[in-house]
Amino acid sequence: MCDNREETVNASSIARGLGSATGTRTPREAGSRAIEAAARWGLATRGVLYLLIGVLALRIALGDRGEQADRGGALQVLAQQPFGAALVWAVGIGLVCMALWRLSEAVFGAAGPDGGAARKRLAGAARAVFYGVVAYSVLSFATGEQGSGSSDRQSQDVTARALDLPYGRWLVAAAGAAVAAAGAAVAAAGVWIAVRALRRGFCKYLKLGAMSRRTRRAVEALGVCGGAVRGAVFAVAGGFALSAAVRYDPDKAKGIDDTLRTFAGTAAGPWLLMAVALGLALFGVFSFAMARWRRV
Repeated sequence: MCDNREETVNASSIARGLGSATGTRTPREAGSRAIEAAARWGLATRGVLYLLIGVLALRIALGDRGEQADRGGALQVLAQQPFGAALVWAVGIGLVCMALWRLSEAVFGAAGPDGGAARKRLAGAARAVFYGVVAYSVLSFATGEQGSGSSDRQSQDVTARALDLPYGRWLVAAAGAAVAAAGAAVAAAGVWIAVRALRRGFCKYLKLGAMSRRTRRAVEALGVCGGAVRGAVFAVAGGFALSAAVRYDPDKAKGIDDTLRTFAGTAAGPWLLMAVALGLALFGVFSFAMARWRRV
C-alpha cells in the first residue's frame, strides 16, 4: 500500500508562500508554475495515447485486424474526430511539454529529496530525448508526413539504416552492436518499469494527502496493473530489436503494434492480448491521475 506521508516543506514552497502573501510572483515561482503546467499537460497527453492504444489493441483481439494499435493508430483516430487536426496538434504540443519537463529535471533536478542526484538527472535527460523523438514524430504526422506515426515502420527503418551502412563489415558490425545495445536497454527499461510498478514506486511522487482513501486505492491499482503491462510491452519490443540486431534482420524489429499482435499469437491467443490491451488502457487512466496528483 502507498504510505500517506506528509509532504516536506522546502525552500521553494516557502518562497511561494511569501510571494502569495505579498501579492507578487518571483521569477523562479513563475518558472516552476510553467514547468508544472507543462508536466500536467504532458501526462494527460500520454494518458490519451495509451488509452487509445489500449482500445485499438482490444479491437484487434476481438478480430478487427485492420486497426493499428500504436501511436500512429491513435493519431489516426484523433484525426478522424471533429477538429481532428487541432487534437493531433494538441497531442504533439503536449509531448513537447513532456520533453521540456523531463529536460528541466535533468537541468534543475526532479521532485523529491533525492531529485538532484546524478542518476535522477540522467534519467530525466534520457526521458527528455525519448519524448522529444516522440513529439517530433507526432508533429510530423500533424504536418501531413505519411507513416510518421507508425512505431513498426520507425523501428524497422532505424534498424535497417543502422545495419545497412555501406562502410564495411566492421562498421556494420559496430552498428549491429549498437542496435543490440539499444534493444537490450529498452528491454531492461521495460523490466525496470514493470518491477517499479509492482513495488509501487510511483507512490512517492503522488500527493497522497489530497486523495481520499478510496481514491488512493484506485490510483494504486491503476499504477500497478497499468505500469506492469506497459513494462512488459517495452521489454518484449526491446527483445525483438535485440533479435533483429543479432540476426542482422531489420524485419525482426517490431514496434508497439507488431509487439501487441505477437501476444495474440501465443498459446493464450486473443485472451492475452485482451489482458494487455486492458492494462495499457488502465495505464492511460493512471496517467490522467498522475496529471492531477503528481508532485512536480
